[in-house]
Amino acid sequence: MAEDNSTAPHLLVVDDDPRIRSMLKRYFEGEGFRVSEAENGTQLRQQLRDKIDLILLDIGLPGEDGLTLAREIRASRQIAIIIVSGRADDVDRIVGLEIGADDYIAKPFNLREVLARVRSVLRRTQASVAVRPAQTLNAAGITRFDGWTLDHNRRELRTPAGKTITLTTGEFDLLAVFAKNPGRALTRDFLMDQTRGRSWEVFDRSIDAQVTRLRRKIEADDGDSALIKSIRGVGYLFTGRAEHL
Repeated sequence: MAEDNSTAPHLLVVDDDPRIRSMLKRYFEGEGFRVSEAENGTQLRQQLRDKIDLILLDIGLPGEDGLTLAREIRASRQIAIIIVSGRADDVDRIVGLEIGADDYIAKPFNLREVLARVRSVLRRTQASVAVRPAQTLNAAGITRFDGWTLDHNRRELRTPAGKTITLTTGEFDLLAVFAKNPGRALTRDFLMDQTRGRSWEVFDRSIDAQVTRLRRKIEADDGDSALIKSIRGVGYLFTGRAEHL
């Protein structure tokens, strides 16, 4: 009798090299995963008709490159993405993570390392769903705090006056975690795991720098509005009163 793996994590390997696709497919199926393949953007979109938990996405694809596809996926879906690329350029790594990829692996790679990173990303993405309060799981996807409006579906932040504030991917994700956990002291490790994971320190340097940039955008210059408070020896606490619609 064939083993039922319908509940196993479903990976999509997107690479124009059939040898790499075949190698990753055999390896991950041997580790208990379900694995589908695509060699370009057209096939990727076809595969997304099924439920995919994580995409291993090559940058150097024919036609639409991996960065373009990652941006398109992230704009409409919350699927974990790990970019796998033969390019050693740090710019590609930074851009890939900034547009929403969860990790970046350079070729040539070690299969055991890829497996470890896939499992790590899946743990983070599954944990981020588990920690959200039940009332945040709503169709509107809107969180309001102190007059501000955070639109999770559009990934937009609007001021009490209705002006849209530009946030980077990292800043938006960080604010979303704060807004979903108001009044709770959050450690730096927790914040990193719930946003980009530890891989984002490569270009953001530290969670403290990211918090500083976010504070400049959502707090008053006079310092009277401390929406994000530092908790010595712990991390940070979000003081806004969040309402989830």
